[in-house]
Amino acid sequence: MRTPALFRRKCWPFLAAGLLAVAGCSDSSEPGGEPGPGTDGPGVTPGDGSECLGAKFLTTLGKSTVLVGAQMEDDTAKAAPFDVRYLYIAAGLFDSKDACQSCASGCTSEGKSCVGGSCNWWGCWQYDQDPPGAYVRDFIKAAQANGQIPFITYYEAFQASGYTEGEQQLKALNDSAFLGRYLADWRFLLKQVGQEKALLQIEPDMWAYLQFFPKDGKAQSTPAAVKAANPTDCGSQENNGAGLGRCMIAMVRKYAPNAKVGLHASAWATKTDVSQNTDASFDVAGEANKVADFLLSVGAGDTDFVTVEASDRDAGWYEKTTGSAAWWDPENRKLPHFTQAFTWAKAVSTRLGKPHIWWQLPVGNMSLPNSNQKWRDNRVDYFLTHPGEVAAAGGVGMLFGAGNYEQTTPETDGGNLVKRVKTYKDAGGQAACVKN
Repeated sequence: MRTPALFRRKCWPFLAAGLLAVAGCSDSSEPGGEPGPGTDGPGVTPGDGSECLGAKFLTTLGKSTVLVGAQMEDDTAKAAPFDVRYLYIAAGLFDSKDACQSCASGCTSEGKSCVGGSCNWWGCWQYDQDPPGAYVRDFIKAAQANGQIPFITYYEAFQASGYTEGEQQLKALNDSAFLGRYLADWRFLLKQVGQEKALLQIEPDMWAYLQFFPKDGKAQSTPAAVKAANPTDCGSQENNGAGLGRCMIAMVRKYAPNAKVGLHASAWATKTDVSQNTDASFDVAGEANKVADFLLSVGAGDTDFVTVEASDRDAGWYEKTTGSAAWWDPENRKLPHFTQAFTWAKAVSTRLGKPHIWWQLPVGNMSLPNSNQKWRDNRVDYFLTHPGEVAAAGGVGMLFGAGNYEQTTPETDGGNLVKRVKTYKDAGGQAACVKN
């Protein structure tokens, strides 16, 4: 998360269309000018693949090297050997108590009919004569057809709540009628995944808000009508934020048993944004432990991985439109830099005992003109030429994609991401375990 005043904005319905048819930073290199994989910085030595958190996790997916993936259109997904393709589920809910049985009859969202796929419920973004949920089912099939693992981010709590993002949206969690529809929607999504192998991320940002806003920083301090909303699946859970997290994770095990599930760790959840820290004496690992301990309280011990991110938008976008500096120094001399980010992510993974996946990494590169959907950033080039650093910190995946419709995408970056992924794969990828 890297938006001013704390809050981000996600992409949502526009994604359906594609599926259905540092100020002063020293990195001015052109894409393709940096060394390739295996040229990681001092102290990073590729390991021998011996057992570690990352290797064990990847083995369950039939993989042995750090995953690379993106949010992308069909043609891009076929243009390079991506391991993962990801999708947002972010819009409205159905108006009924449970998921609609037909998009063509009696189904509404926010009072609008879903006939013709025109409502705001993702379950009807399709031909309305087909059973609801084809949006997800077809996405899974498309990813699998390319040999890719489908990764789905469920981001509905804010979009469907009707509240302002952040502290206000948390009020909706204690509305049993709203939470009932929300958890019914989550169940419906899980049933679309069914027995398929997939990666599921639950509500990025929401866990951070549950830590950020209460004075004591505890999820138990935010009431949530969990038992009344879903007595069938979650009747034994606490009626608070912690109970909600545990409820949603348990539902994955019940309805999508072959899926891997993870929660999102935000670098700003403790009220200090570690990703932009410039104090060399700051206890980065200690701050990461606070976030990890919070996630354990909401059920992270029962998950398979944790997601982390660099920024929801390109650094060039921030620099030009807000005047703020969101760059990481690629030479790792001046804070904030990549080494600090990896240190934080490693501490989160170590505390949780779970590998992490870098998600929604900005797609920009330094050859772009810093204009709409073509912004400069250095994350693609750094991550894909320093995969050993990613692995050494406990990272098992690098997933790239725009945080909103204004940002650089794999289709507007001039081919840089596809080129980088091909180079990474041609070099054999990066073993999950490294010693440093």
